[in-house]
Amino acid sequence: MRVSLKDVAERAGVSIKTVSNVVNNYPHITPTMRAKVQEAIDELGYRPNLTARHLRKGRTGIIALAVPELGNPYFAELAGAVIDAAAEHEFTVLLDHTRGERQQELLVSQGFRARVIDGLILSPLEIEPEDLQGRADDVPLVLLGEREYGLPFDHIAIDNVAAARAAVRHLLDRGRTRIAYLGVRTDSANRPAHLRLDGWRAELAAAGLTPDEDLIVPVGGWDRDDGARAMAELLDAGHRPDAVFAFNDLIAIGAMRVLHERGLRVPWDIAVVGFDDIAESRFGAVSLTTIAPDKQAIARLAVASLLRSLSGRQDPGGRELTAEFRLVERESTLGRR
Repeated sequence: MRVSLKDVAERAGVSIKTVSNVVNNYPHITPTMRAKVQEAIDELGYRPNLTARHLRKGRTGIIALAVPELGNPYFAELAGAVIDAAAEHEFTVLLDHTRGERQQELLVSQGFRARVIDGLILSPLEIEPEDLQGRADDVPLVLLGEREYGLPFDHIAIDNVAAARAAVRHLLDRGRTRIAYLGVRTDSANRPAHLRLDGWRAELAAAGLTPDEDLIVPVGGWDRDDGARAMAELLDAGHRPDAVFAFNDLIAIGAMRVLHERGLRVPWDIAVVGFDDIAESRFGAVSLTTIAPDKQAIARLAVASLLRSLSGRQDPGGRELTAEFRLVERESTLGRR
C-alpha cells in the first residue's frame, strides 16, 4: 500500500500541511519539526508522488535527450550526467537515438514527443540552422555539440578551437612538428563546423609551422575502425607524422592499434592525443592523452537552461554557454621532449 502524506502526518503527530512543507523543502520550518517529520518519512518509507507534483504545474516531469549514437561512450557518459542532473530537479530523462540522420533529427526537433516531454536537449549532426528557424514546437530546446548555430536557443559546448589548440600545443611542447589530424568527415554535405580542425591549423601557424594538408585525413565516421582506416591510409600514402591529433578518443584508439600493427611505438615514434576522455582511454596497453570536456558541467548547464525556459526566463536571442575542459596527460605522449 502506498504511504500517503496523511500517514506521515499521523505518525509524526502534525498536520498534513506541515508534512507537505517539509517534503517541498519549505524554508520556514524549525529544525526540530523538520527532523520529526523526516523521522516519520524514513520509518514509513514515504516517497513523493512526483508525477502528481509535475502535473499540478502543467508538466509531465520528463525531458528528452537526443544524441547521435548511444553506442559512442562519450554520449553514453554524457547521458548519464544529464540523467543525474535532471534527477536533482526531480525530472526523468527520455533518451532518443537519432543515429546522426537528418530525418530523425528533424523529427525529434519538430516535436513528435511534444505531448510527453517538458523540454528537449538535442545534440545534432546533420540539421542546419534554417531547419530550426521555423520550428513550430514550443517545447523548450537546448542544443549541444561542436556546431555554431546563431539561433534563439541556448547552445552548450566547450571552446573547441581552444581545446584543439591545447592538444596541438601539448604535442609541440614535446618536440613534435609533423602533427596529423584524423577526423574530417566525408559522408555528409551538411558537415559540422570543424572547429577542432580550425584549432589544429591555428596552433601550428602560431608556432611558425605551415599546416600540411596532406596530414589531414578524412573519415567516414567517428568510431575505432574509422581511426584505424585513416591511420593506415596516411601511412600507406607514405606520410610519416611524428604525432596524431584525433577528433575523438575512438579514432585515436583505432589509430594506435594500426600503429602497433605496423611496428610503430606510441609515443616514441608517434605520439597520439584524443578528445573526449572516455573511460576506455585510461585502460589501453598505452593509456591515451586526451582533452577532457567537463561532461557534468555540460549536463548541468543543459538541464538548467531547460528549467530556465520552463520558468519563463528564456533569452529570446539564445545564449552561448561554455563548459570548461582540461588536457589529461597519459602515456601516449610521454616520450621525447
